[in-house]
Order: sequence, then C-alpha cells, then structure tokens
Amino acid sequence: MKKLVLFLSIILLFTSSILAQTTEIWVVRHAEKDKSNPQEKDPELSDEGKIRARDLAEYLKKEKIDFGFTTPYKRTRTTLDSLVIPKVVNYTDIKSLVDSIKTNYVGKKIVIAGHSNTVLEIIEAFGGKRPREELTDDDYDFIFHLTVKGDKARVKMDQYGVPHHL
Repeated sequence: MKKLVLFLSIILLFTSSILAQTTEIWVVRHAEKDKSNPQEKDPELSDEGKIRARDLAEYLKKEKIDFGFTTPYKRTRTTLDSLVIPKVVNYTDIKSLVDSIKTNYVGKKIVIAGHSNTVLEIIEAFGGKRPREELTDDDYDFIFHLTVKGDKARVKMDQYGVPHHL
C-alpha cells in the first residue's frame, strides 16, 4: 500500500509540475509572398518578404526558440529560415497543432508561422482572446506573443520590421 501511495504521489507531483509550466509561443503570419504569378499556389517570398523574415529573426534574437511550426508551404517555412531553430515541424490543422504543443512541448519556446486566415484562430485555440478583429491580406507586420499555462493564454500584440500600418 505504501508503494502505491508513493507511486501515486510521484505521478501527481509530475503532473502538477507539467501543468505549472509556461509555454511561450510567438505566432506570425508568413512574410510577404511573391505575387507576380497569381496562378502560383505555393509562391516564394518576395524581396520585401525576405527582408521581413530577417526582421523576424532580429525581433526574436534574444529568445532561444526550441521549435518552429509551419504549414507545408514555402512562404511559411521560408519566413522562419532566418531564425536559429533546432527543429521545424509542419502542421496541417490547428486542432492537431494545439493538441501536440500542449502535450509534447510544454515549457518550451515556440514560433508558429501561419496565414492571414489562421493566425487569430491559432491564438483562440490556445485559449487566448483575439487581439484584433481580423488580419487582412496586407497584414504582415504583426507578431503575437502567447504565454500559455494549462488552458489559459495571455496575448500581447506587437509589430516588427517595416510597419504596414503607418
């Protein structure tokens, strides 16, 4: 009986320490894409986008990012290329992304590159409040910093690189 109580105590202690850890997540939209061929479904970054990707790396240079997550498109992957990240993982749906991070990456520092129609949904899926009503197709300069603890998330919005909204 003593061994069972000890075992359950250890599991409870381990579980509570995981739940007490804060995960830091930065969510960005991919940088500016090349729009020269409207038929291109998976365009590269434009020259302006490559500069913004470097600006993102500058913005996050003091952070030791553990993992990056991108959709399987060149523009999201290339947005994170200037950052020094040990591992970048593709994701295809928001629910699986959030479940995976909450299960496997608790206490880590993460950057997620998404799209104008997914960034705010990602924030909400982590339990954060939508800091803007929407992101337009021209909004490339916003970065959202989430601090996630359990099912609660605090969100701070900032801008990086050349401001789109002057």
